[in-house]
Amino acid sequence: MRFRLSCPLVILALGVVPASAQDHAAAPPPVYTFDVGDLWHMVRHRPVLGDTGSGRRFLVFAPSIGSKPSTGVTVGLSGNVAFFKGGDAATTRISTFTGGLKVSQKRQLLFGSRLSLFTANDKWFILGENRLSWMSENTYALGTDAPAASRTNLKFDVARLYESAYREVRPGLFVGGGVNFSSHWHVRSGTSTGIPAWQNSAYLAYSEAHGFSATRQDSGGAGMGLRYDTRDNLINSAHGSLASATYRAFFDGFLGGDSTWQELALDARTYRAITPGGRQKLAFWFLGDMVTGGTAPYWDLPATATDGRSARGYTEGRYRGERLLYWETEYRATLTGNGLLGMVLFANATTVSNLEEREHLFESWAPAAGFGFRVLLNKHSRTNLCTDYAWGKEGSHGFYLAIQEAF
Repeated sequence: MRFRLSCPLVILALGVVPASAQDHAAAPPPVYTFDVGDLWHMVRHRPVLGDTGSGRRFLVFAPSIGSKPSTGVTVGLSGNVAFFKGGDAATTRISTFTGGLKVSQKRQLLFGSRLSLFTANDKWFILGENRLSWMSENTYALGTDAPAASRTNLKFDVARLYESAYREVRPGLFVGGGVNFSSHWHVRSGTSTGIPAWQNSAYLAYSEAHGFSATRQDSGGAGMGLRYDTRDNLINSAHGSLASATYRAFFDGFLGGDSTWQELALDARTYRAITPGGRQKLAFWFLGDMVTGGTAPYWDLPATATDGRSARGYTEGRYRGERLLYWETEYRATLTGNGLLGMVLFANATTVSNLEEREHLFESWAPAAGFGFRVLLNKHSRTNLCTDYAWGKEGSHGFYLAIQEAF
């Protein structure tokens, strides 16, 4: 049976909109009274800080360690700053800036940052997603049926800047837009077999078929979006929902862009407490990323894990195509009464198209599942140190260490 795009949108509406009606009556989030800072004070025989800190800026750092086939072992440092930008904390939601620098076993240097900022009284929301890396990645044929045998390792440099600003027009409803730029350059073979592997790569075949340079591909454009966000905390939501739709148009020649094409990105998340006090809850996530017109460069096609947190169990770019839909469900539980330790269980599934081979959405799937543990780094911002291990199909797996929840 073949489904049309309207089906997941109906499911999305049913899953997110009813939850919003309950947000105002939602129970307060669990009160966490003991974090890593308190543990450090206790070890040093100093008084443990109270649980009602009045600070307006909360800073945490943690080591970042991971392992996946495309990078090997990665080590680095990640940081999170949570803060209130003007206004009263009772009327202004907490903002966050997260960044990290990693080096990998395969001599890669990876830097990324994300800013989610609410101005006083939530009048404006600023979103910035930036990335600068010298890296390598296994590339594959398009679609969720792409065999592992189509793998070719390529090295390249990448810069990505997606900057947006949204204005609140109704409580929780934001309208805005921004500028989007991505560049992949110095693309070359990443294996010792050199030219033969490069010539047989799915990346080169796609690039030649659509008239793109094999060594550099750029996209530049602008977007407009609509966000409905009632989450109580962007770092670690206890209740509320997010539903957003962003339309991006890229133009040949704009900011050096190589082609004209359009993209629709959908994002929906909701959180439901399943025990009194919210110490056990379910979290749901839906993503849609679809090229709606024109031809995107290979690197800008929708793909798994390009945001760094979705599709745990698969490496970045393992499944790529013109259209992608993604679902995830996560069970979250606090293991200790003071909130210091927690755990998660999660499962996700991705479907990707390959229209050139007449492979459509829902015809094949990439499921994954895993578990993880949480250590509370800051009780005021609810920032966790997250360790996850996940498995996908065909032996795919990955270990992840990060600050903040995946969604």
